[in-house]
Order: sequence, then structure tokens, then C-alpha cells
Amino acid sequence: MTEMTPTRPNTKKLFIKTYGCQMNVYDSDRMTDALAPHGYETTLDMAQADLVLLNTCHIREKASEKVFSELGRLKELQTERRALGGDMLIGVAGCVAQAEGEEIARRAPVVDMVFGPQAYHKLPDMLARAEGQRHMHPALKKAIIDTDFPEEDKFEHLPAARKEVTIKRGLTAFLTVQEGCDKFCSFCVVPYTRGAEVSRPVHQVLAEARGLVDAGVKEITLLGQNVNAYHGDDKGRVVGLGELAYLLAEIPGLERLRYTTSHPRDMDDALIAAHRDLDILMPYLHLPVQSGSDSILKAMNRRHTAAEYLAVIERIKTARPDMALSGDFIVGFPGETDQDFEDTLSIIREVGYASAYSFKYSTRPGTPGAGLSDQIAEEVKTERLYRLQELVNAQTTAFHLSCVGKTLPVLIERPGRMPGQVGGRSPYLQAVHLEGSTDLIGAIHPVEIIGTSTNSLVGRLKQAVAA
Repeated sequence: MTEMTPTRPNTKKLFIKTYGCQMNVYDSDRMTDALAPHGYETTLDMAQADLVLLNTCHIREKASEKVFSELGRLKELQTERRALGGDMLIGVAGCVAQAEGEEIARRAPVVDMVFGPQAYHKLPDMLARAEGQRHMHPALKKAIIDTDFPEEDKFEHLPAARKEVTIKRGLTAFLTVQEGCDKFCSFCVVPYTRGAEVSRPVHQVLAEARGLVDAGVKEITLLGQNVNAYHGDDKGRVVGLGELAYLLAEIPGLERLRYTTSHPRDMDDALIAAHRDLDILMPYLHLPVQSGSDSILKAMNRRHTAAEYLAVIERIKTARPDMALSGDFIVGFPGETDQDFEDTLSIIREVGYASAYSFKYSTRPGTPGAGLSDQIAEEVKTERLYRLQELVNAQTTAFHLSCVGKTLPVLIERPGRMPGQVGGRSPYLQAVHLEGSTDLIGAIHPVEIIGTSTNSLVGRLKQAVAA
């Protein structure tokens, strides 16, 4: 058991364990902001927390079982804490909570609160209600559940991020501009856990971005389940992601802009033009295709063909020749034949990815794909995934090697692992390590790439040439 000491009187500690995507990271940060005015400070030690929140993700296989396993551990910590005269409240947030709220409350009575991604602005109120049940008999306590999709704008009800907290989060930051998805891909739970597409008004996005920059952030990544479907209101006028990028580029001090995750059908002319015109918009794009087979794309309800995806890629690279691509691939979708899989390998070879994420298909309860017949044998999926990843890894290695000899602008973010070393990110989101003083941190510097390692680049500072 963990050795513990009671928390000091009148101090409250918050521990958030975040699973899954970048948007969950952003959501966890905003939960922290929402609880800060109520006296909660974050801790890195779960055992010392007065409140533990599990911000869950439903994308990975057996996601809910992992949550229940964690709740079993938390029950032990809570028992220890109470033995020392303290207490620990426990909440489950995020997409698993949204999908399985009642089941979580039934199977894990230790949980005090269950709430979905659209309800975390109500966290202080839910917490007050949970605290009111602290001394009730366990048989009378009921978990507070909020998995509604509210009509109100949750972002309007959240406090602005505190400057001192933002500074601690570093030089880069996530900023959610869009949530939910209307695409209903047959393998995906997002429309059921995050709801329909909703875009934040332009003034909200710009205000939050300015606040981040004022706190020292140099690079912002715009987030959305379908981010390039952004259609924010600007005084009665609809603004797309492309125009939003132009507006963000006008913020003094903002040096880099990225966005993720995109859908091929929503790469419109305005967004592609923004990539052509704006140096601030990084030449690295995550654009999932999922499969190279038209029959599988149709079964997935992706609403595009392989040829249409390749045409989008061609338009992007015409506008921005130095663009590097990242993708997502699912192998072993129900009905996938050997030829379907070969078509996927073919599109990977044609595009040439700088990186990619790949997964074996696994069913998600409640999605159309879960009921499809002709499921693929596990050993077949495993073999196909190995072959796909072997190809993608070779392309990633080749892309890294193509950078050797080039001088890239690198945002230096942190001290390196070795003494006298610093690290940062290239425009292509590659980790770069180089010898240099920590005085370099916080700015973009020209770095000559002189080598590669398994997952990063090795560089040296490019000295300015005297006139």
C-alpha cells in the first residue's frame, strides 16, 4: 500500500488522469481552470488527491474495462485516505462516461460523479453536490450523473485560463474550436459521445488565443473532432477554418499555427489557400484516409473515394509544395479482402507519409460497424497491421533522412535530456535535439539537421553570418 500523509487543512488537491486525444488534454486543462477558483490545486500524486478525475477516451479497445480497473485501484486509495482521517472524491469524465454513465455508477459505487465532455463546465456544481453526500450512508449515496448534450455554450460558462497556469503549460497550447461530428463513420463513437458538430464563435477563439499568447505561448494547435468543418459565427457571418487562420495570424506574438483532426471532404479552397499564403500555418497536415479501398471506404461511410482523397492531396501540395502528411489507417475492417488491404498499401506508397497512426479494427458498441458480419480473424488483422506499419515506418525514416542537410526553424521548448542540450520541434512536428544554452528556450532558431535517431532529429544551431 502507498505510504500517505494527511493533506494540510484547507488545502485541496486535484489529480486528473487523461486518456486519449489532444482534445481530452485540453478538456483536462479546462477542468483545472474551472476548479481553481474553488481552491483546488493540481498534484502529480494521485494518492494525495482530495479529488481524482479520470478523463476517459472511448476510441481504444477495452477502454471501459481499463477505467473499471483504475477505479478498483482508486477504491483502495480512498480506503487508505479515510483511515488517515481524510477523504477522496472520484469522478469519471469524458467519452466513456458519456457512453456508459449509468453502467459506471452501477458497477463502481466508489464513483461520486459521472459526466460527459459537454458537461464539465458544471463541475463546480456537481462537486458541491457530491461533497454534500460525503457523510451519507453508502447505501443512500447516488453518483451524480450528467451526460446530457446541453443547449447552452459550455465555453461561455468556463473561466478564462489563469495566466500563471498557462505559463506552466509551456510554449505550445491546444485550443478547441470545434466539437462533435456529423459524419457518422461506421467504426466511430464520436457522434454518440461528443454529439453533433458545434463550432465556437470567432470572438471566443480569438480571445482565448490572445490570452494564450499573452501568457507566453508561441504555437497553438486548433482542435476539433472534425476541425476543418469549423463554421464559427462572426457577428452573423459564418467563418470557416481557412478565414479563421488568417484572423489568428494577425495576433502579435503568435508564431506557429496547427490544427487537427481533419476530414478530406472539408479541405475547401479557402483552407488550402491559407496554407499557400500563411507562413504561420505549419506545413504538416494530419489528414486521415483510413483505407485505400473504395469498397471499404463505402462500408466505413467515409463519403470519399481513394481517388478523391488523392486529388485533395494534390491540391494541397500544389499550394504548399513542402507539405508533409500524416494519416490514420484501420486494418481488418469487416469484409476487408486481401485486395482491399493491398489497395491501402498502394495509397500509402503513392502519398508518402511523414508519419501515420494505424490500428486493428475493433468493434465499438452502438456503432454500425459493430453489427457487420464477415469480421476478420485476429491473426489476419495482426499480420496486416505489421505489414502496414513496416511500410509506414520506412516512409517516416526516409522523411527524417530527407531533412538531413537542411536548415529548419526549430521552436526551442525545453532543456534536453543530456547536459548542455536543448530540444524543440521542427515545422513538421519532429523532435529536434541540439547542443545549446537554455537561453535559446522560448524562441525559433535556425537549426541545421545533421543526423537522425529513432524518433527524432539531431541538429546544430546555425550561426548567423556577419554582414
